[in-house]
Amino acid sequence: MKSSGLKSRKTERLMALVAIALLLFCPPMILVVDRISASHIGWLPLYLFSAWAIVIGLAAWLMEHRAGR
Repeated sequence: MKSSGLKSRKTERLMALVAIALLLFCPPMILVVDRISASHIGWLPLYLFSAWAIVIGLAAWLMEHRAGR
């Protein structure tokens, strides 16, 4: 019984991670970041790599996270 509860919680967290990833990489958000230009520095590559690293880090943490810790 306990195992199914943990599995559903993990599924819910992974679904939330997918929603966050979709939000971070949706075209309106990318356009907003692309329009930000301070002294002709393009922030888009930094944003894309940072968001990508955050999504991968959260996915790794969620997959490796144990309930007993």
